[in-house]
Amino acid sequence: MRHFLEVLDELNHLNIEFVSLRENIDTGGPLGRAMVVIVGAIAELEKSLIVERVRAGMRRAKLEGRQIGRRPLDIDREQVAADRCSGMSLTQVARKHRISRASVVRLVKESGGGPKGVTHQVAQLADFNEPKVAA
Repeated sequence: MRHFLEVLDELNHLNIEFVSLRENIDTGGPLGRAMVVIVGAIAELEKSLIVERVRAGMRRAKLEGRQIGRRPLDIDREQVAADRCSGMSLTQVARKHRISRASVVRLVKESGGGPKGVTHQVAQLADFNEPKVAA
């Protein structure tokens, strides 16, 4: 809302009036400006109420023991790291386990392993040059 009011001030300094045909608001006069401020304040209040209700619902769900957010990957993490360390490319490991390449990198990093003693960054650079094959 603050940004919108700043834009309105800038327009007023340039002697440009903002007229909303949909809401029938003309900001050329003090009454129109007051209407914009009031509508903006109500919109901010509504947004704050929605955010608070969502947070309260998430707190309640957490207290009830319900899962919040995405479920963890149901995958053999050690096997992913082992496949990567055995020399398979990121793409090959990702396809084998039906996960993204980013997940392969993250799982290997979490396991502390890497492909054949090569540093993680060098392995990523090598995989960057792999030809992309459409799935």
